[in-house]
Amino acid sequence: MIQNTIVKPALSLSQPIFPLNLRNVNEIFPGFALGDFAVLQGASVSSLTSLLCVKSQLLTQLGGLQSNVVFIDGGNTFGLYQIARLAQLCHLNPKQVLDNIYISRAFTAYQATSLIMHHLKESIKKYNAKLVIISDIAGFFLDKDIPEDEAQRIFSQVTTYLSNFARETQTIIIATYPQHANTTRNNSLQALTNAKANVVLSLRRTSYCRQFVLEKHPYLSSKVAEIPLEDLTLVDFAEGNA
Repeated sequence: MIQNTIVKPALSLSQPIFPLNLRNVNEIFPGFALGDFAVLQGASVSSLTSLLCVKSQLLTQLGGLQSNVVFIDGGNTFGLYQIARLAQLCHLNPKQVLDNIYISRAFTAYQATSLIMHHLKESIKKYNAKLVIISDIAGFFLDKDIPEDEAQRIFSQVTTYLSNFARETQTIIIATYPQHANTTRNNSLQALTNAKANVVLSLRRTSYCRQFVLEKHPYLSSKVAEIPLEDLTLVDFAEGNA
């Protein structure tokens, strides 16, 4: 059996942690640290990012970041009603929570690239945000109207920029990579995203449960936690973090 091995314990203790607080998950993944460029891939990633948008606004003593959020919506996945409901369950004002999430929407790969590479630094300063969510990071780059070599080149620049940006600004950047068609281009872009990220997390569905998989981490080994399907409702997510 593979054991979790902490290579740099001082690092884990000195950095603020932003936990998911899901049953069985904390045992294998304590949380995000400032400077992480993380990828959430697979099913239910939109629900998780909705939860993180709310949790980031909690006090640090309650597992939050006391921070606003910059949300770059590449997949039209922003869950306004989910977030409002989660805010209520976390005893927060839904309107105030939504007002503290600053949304930018992209409709093409080139718009998404511009929002990230030319406007992100200004946005986190302007809105005092420690958390950046990028939904469906590769979606637009799978468009067949974009030549594959061009999509690969630009996407590589974007993911490299995000990796450096998170580290240099000590911001947590979480990109979602939902399930897409199993194509050569998709597999290539997903592999590229995972290579540039320092934290990779997957949600997989089985017949009896959902698996939370820690695929990649700077100092923790890969491991799997099982979450019963009945524990994966938005209400359970929120009540576990209220």
